[in-house]
Amino acid sequence: MSEELRRAELAESLREVRDRVDRACRAAGREPDEVELLAVTKTFPASDVALLADLGLTEFAENREQEARGKVAEFTALRPAAEARWHMVGQLQRNKARSVARWADVVESVDSERLVEALGRATANALEVGERERPLDVLVQVSLDESTGRGGCRPEDVSALADKITRTSDLRLRGVMAVAPLGGEPDVAFATLSEISERLRRDHPEAGEVSAGMSGDLESAVAHGSTRVRVGTALLGGRRLTSP
Repeated sequence: MSEELRRAELAESLREVRDRVDRACRAAGREPDEVELLAVTKTFPASDVALLADLGLTEFAENREQEARGKVAEFTALRPAAEARWHMVGQLQRNKARSVARWADVVESVDSERLVEALGRATANALEVGERERPLDVLVQVSLDESTGRGGCRPEDVSALADKITRTSDLRLRGVMAVAPLGGEPDVAFATLSEISERLRRDHPEAGEVSAGMSGDLESAVAHGSTRVRVGTALLGGRRLTSP
C-alpha cells in the first residue's frame, strides 16, 4: 500500500475512534478532552507511527521492549521534530528495565516491588549518563481476575506498591492500569478499577490517571472513569503475524 493510501486509511480510522470516544464521553456526562487516546502500535512499522504523528497523535504504546527500542529510534529518524511520548504497556522483565529506561516516557505495567526497584535503578542511571532528561512516569497494573498470565498485582497489594513507588527516586506515580478479564464483563471489571483508583487517590492525589479500555470495550471504560484508552486494532487494523 502506498503511503498516501495508508495515510488516508489511518485518518479515517482515527476519525472513527475519536467519534467513539466523544460519544462515550457524552453518554457518561464527561468532556472528550478528559480521555486521552493512546495508539498501540505493536507489530506495526515506524512509518505508521510517523503517519499517526502527522495526523496529530502524540501518545504511542508498545508491549515488547525489543521491538519498541528499534521502532522508537526509527520513528525519531523519520520525524525528528515530532512531539511523541512512548508508553510501555506489556509485561516487563526486570532485566529489561535498563533498556526501557532509555526510551520510555511511561511504564504502565508495574506490578511488583522488585520491578519498581529495577526501574528506579535504571532510570537513575539513564538520567546520570544523559540517556533521558526527566523521571519515569509509572502506573500500577492491577489484575482484575485470578489469572496472572497478563500481569498485574492483586488489588489488595496496590497500596503497598504505590507507597514503594513514591519512595523511589526518579519514579513518579501517575495512576493505575488494567485489562478487562478475558470472557468477563467489562463493566464489572472497570467499576472495580474505578474503586481502586479512588482509594489510591486518597493517599496519592497525584495518581489520578486510569488507563483502561481497548478497541472492544473503550465505551465501558470511559463510563467508569478511564482517562486513557489504549487502542490498536480499531486504529491500525488487524495485527500482523510477525513484527516488522
